[in-house]
Amino acid sequence: MTRRYLALSLVAFGAYSLVAPLLKIAMQELPSTPAVFISNFVLLVVAGIAMAWRGVSPVPYLRHPKTPHIVGIGVLLTVGLLTYYRALELGPVSIVVPIYGLFIAISSIIGIVVFDEAVTTRKVAGIGFAVLAIALMSL
Repeated sequence: MTRRYLALSLVAFGAYSLVAPLLKIAMQELPSTPAVFISNFVLLVVAGIAMAWRGVSPVPYLRHPKTPHIVGIGVLLTVGLLTYYRALELGPVSIVVPIYGLFIAISSIIGIVVFDEAVTTRKVAGIGFAVLAIALMSL
């Protein structure tokens, strides 16, 4: 169970790998903003079902001291998704997705700096190679 996050990460990777190509197909006829709305409406409904299934309510957390962080995340997700969908509407998947994917390297760096996570030569090399790969794929 301690490694369950690895399996969940693989499921997330597999599912999210299909998002950009399917978005590109859908946005041949649909504008990006309704695509964001519809896809996130589905997300909201499914998350609501998941909370009901697990017996979790968001109500007790509305006044939690960390709730402003979640609201801020919602704002960042909104900006990120609106601009990501629009970029996919306008540009090629093979360029937009790698540039968007830089968040992985930046989030890793933030994790190391802010949360004092271990820095290893392998992590530094991985982040460097990720940035290099994204640069090569986006040119």
